[in-house]
Amino acid sequence: MEENLKYTCLYDKHVALGAKMSPFAGFMMPIQYSGITPEHLAVRTKVGMFDVSHMGEIFIEGPDAEKFINHIFTNNISGFEPGKVLYGMMCYPEGGVVDDLLVYREFEKDHFLLVVNAANIEKDYQWMKDNEKGFDVKIENLSEQWGQIAVQGPEAEKTVVEVLGYKEAEALSFYTYCNCVYNGHRLILSRTGYTGEDGFEIYVDPASTVEIWDKFLAAGVVPCGLGCRDTLRFEAGLPLYGDELSADITPIEAGLGMFCKLDKEEFIGKDVLVAQKAGGTTKKLVGIGIEDKAIPRAGYPVETAEGEQVGVVTTGYHSISLDRSICFALVKSEYAALGTPLSIRIRKKVFPGEVIKKRFYQTNYKK
Repeated sequence: MEENLKYTCLYDKHVALGAKMSPFAGFMMPIQYSGITPEHLAVRTKVGMFDVSHMGEIFIEGPDAEKFINHIFTNNISGFEPGKVLYGMMCYPEGGVVDDLLVYREFEKDHFLLVVNAANIEKDYQWMKDNEKGFDVKIENLSEQWGQIAVQGPEAEKTVVEVLGYKEAEALSFYTYCNCVYNGHRLILSRTGYTGEDGFEIYVDPASTVEIWDKFLAAGVVPCGLGCRDTLRFEAGLPLYGDELSADITPIEAGLGMFCKLDKEEFIGKDVLVAQKAGGTTKKLVGIGIEDKAIPRAGYPVETAEGEQVGVVTTGYHSISLDRSICFALVKSEYAALGTPLSIRIRKKVFPGEVIKKRFYQTNYKK
């Protein structure tokens, strides 16, 4: 084991399965088992599972919990019912993104769960603590007390019901959750995911996470690594923090304004986002389809026909589902309209393409 890296409760399982392991977000994580393509296709056509125990769980409670979360969160949790999940961002005063995250309203009054990106756990927790002054809240980072498995694909519901016996899964709609019990421990069953397919995220204590992983494995669920997690989320038009969102990229620039409730009384960064919404931005995140099969990688220049660089690729692949080379790119706003011809420079060659919708793949969520 390498120093300074963390290991999820499922690390030994990944090694036993022969997974290709690599550092990611401070954790040693599985990149692939059988291969990115078969794992990707398993999720698109049947069912696959991911170890996402590296994600962070921060719990907030207290009389001012709702007010505090609305202060640090771009979306609006007011009137938001228990059992619901909401996506949004935390922003810096300058409008850049601290992190994108999920907020779960608990069934217990004035209690919330915030699920944050693995690389940002300590930063996010500190950001919350730095901004809690004047609010009657208790903030706890309990990430190490939870494991998490994502079960994704068209057969996810059937699999969860058959393997774990949780018929509650059938009643959950997209972005809702329920509490279950496993081995006497609280288990959170959430109809959410990061693949563009139907699926569930299962939060429970680490020992139970290992047991549940083994049960799914015995039932024939395909273990999937972070390699296909990235190809799946990318095809579905979902951003990755550090690539499509960052301290230097605002939600408006990333095309995520729908998750910023600018009619809220206030939240950190609101003034900048309001100004960007009203007056436009200098850069925008777009999708680009390429005519060739060459693969556009993060950091490659985006150019006009005249050879002027007007942007940079943030994520790119030859899409497994679509058999087409596509990418996200951050470009100057005047080049962001659908149909705009743009080229990608890949080393010494230039490959023509055009701006297309960022949701490359038709998602299949259960509404």
